[in-house]
Amino acid sequence: MKRLIVLLLCGVIGVSVLRWERNVEAAADLGTVIGSPQLAVLVDGRKVKFQGGDPVMENNRVQVPLRGIGEALGAKVDFSEKTVTYLKGEKSIVLTLGSKVAVVDGQNVTMDTAAKAVKGRTYVPLRFVSENLGESVSWDQVGNWVWIGEKVVPTLEEVGLKTVSIDPYLKWFKDKEYLLKRPREDITYEKVLIFKEADLPTKFLREIYSVELFTEPTSKVVFLKVRAKTTSTVGNLFYLTNKNDIRFRNHVVGRTINNGDGTKYDFYPIWSLSDKTLDGIIDQKVLELSDIEYIGFDGGNQDYVPLMVNPWRIN
Repeated sequence: MKRLIVLLLCGVIGVSVLRWERNVEAAADLGTVIGSPQLAVLVDGRKVKFQGGDPVMENNRVQVPLRGIGEALGAKVDFSEKTVTYLKGEKSIVLTLGSKVAVVDGQNVTMDTAAKAVKGRTYVPLRFVSENLGESVSWDQVGNWVWIGEKVVPTLEEVGLKTVSIDPYLKWFKDKEYLLKRPREDITYEKVLIFKEADLPTKFLREIYSVELFTEPTSKVVFLKVRAKTTSTVGNLFYLTNKNDIRFRNHVVGRTINNGDGTKYDFYPIWSLSDKTLDGIIDQKVLELSDIEYIGFDGGNQDYVPLMVNPWRIN
């Protein structure tokens, strides 16, 4: 019941205080993301972590470090002088640096781009290599991602993350014990799962694709911008701050954006008047993004509390 009351009050306060969230469809200026989404490559829903270099876009073609993509696709990779070779089952690709002619399964094939050296590292055309190793490739314009293989979203456990005891984190939940209860069930969470923004996309109860920053163009106020599956309830966030307290946040009513690709954006304030009106927290200095240590996701039916390390905090 307390959880429901907090949700309703946060929604009311959000509407009255944050009047800037005019009808999104009618607004021409939707604000700017602080740093556009970083170009990323996902294989079967898991981001590829390239060593020594990031994917680059050139003439609408994505180029990636040669070894990282080959290993992510399960291919044997060999590099000798100016030649890159991929072997996967009966499939083979041979690329020569600077040449648009590749050898695929023994046959010459002309590409619309070429493998090349970038800052001392060898980059190869992502789509060409992936498709000729038998994988499907699609472009995600909203996320600035390339999806390869199955377009699925793994759980945090499936990417190898483990739960830990909630005990070291209980100091934040003083007077907020209701957040440790699974909604509508008499079950208390005893574990947390700590993850990073780089571990997204993921799913617990809902599918979460990204957490970005958003600056409202008129007020210059910063918000968290959460991308989720359209049919998922993003739910509510709570911030574990360096003040050893929790700040509960509902999304801004009326601001949700449907991206038209099966995903949506919801927006969450950093500072909220509800800290004072609901919880009696009086800040000598307005809560800032750097004051948040973890971003919690409320309302899931998993067996743990998911906490994302705030990538914008000051250590």
